[in-house]
Amino acid sequence: PDVSDDALVERLDDWLLPFLAGDASFAAIKPATLSSALMALVPHDLQRKVDTLAPTHFDAPSGSHVPIRYDGEWPVLSIRVQELFGLDRHPSIANGTVSLTLELLSPAQRPIQMTRDLPGFWRGSWADVRADMRGRYPKHVWPENPLLAAATSRAKPRGT
Repeated sequence: PDVSDDALVERLDDWLLPFLAGDASFAAIKPATLSSALMALVPHDLQRKVDTLAPTHFDAPSGSHVPIRYDGEWPVLSIRVQELFGLDRHPSIANGTVSLTLELLSPAQRPIQMTRDLPGFWRGSWADVRADMRGRYPKHVWPENPLLAAATSRAKPRGT
């Protein structure tokens, strides 16, 4: 569909109005409402393709369902590093053609490293990150070989 600014403004009552629930101003419209209204313009079969090629979330090895951000040049996955233990290939979307930029987080959800090469990170700077983080977060798991460790969203595995 034509989603140029002019076309959207011209047909505003057709595509946006059905999604508004008494919002009195444009500032009151939530981004999710706007997103839903715009996606309704896309034919259903193409919506499914978009959902497949550009998912809203990443299913981490830890079992977490982590949102993917599409607000920059590349899609970004902000995730605690422990949730990727055991993953030996870099996460991607679009049938493997677009690598996610990983914003690896500490247990306190603070960025510790950005990478587009997770296997390279495990082989390279992981040792330095591990040494630094073990001192700051001693209650969390910091294995020497993260590829052999079980991914976790918890501090220490149960029973230890």
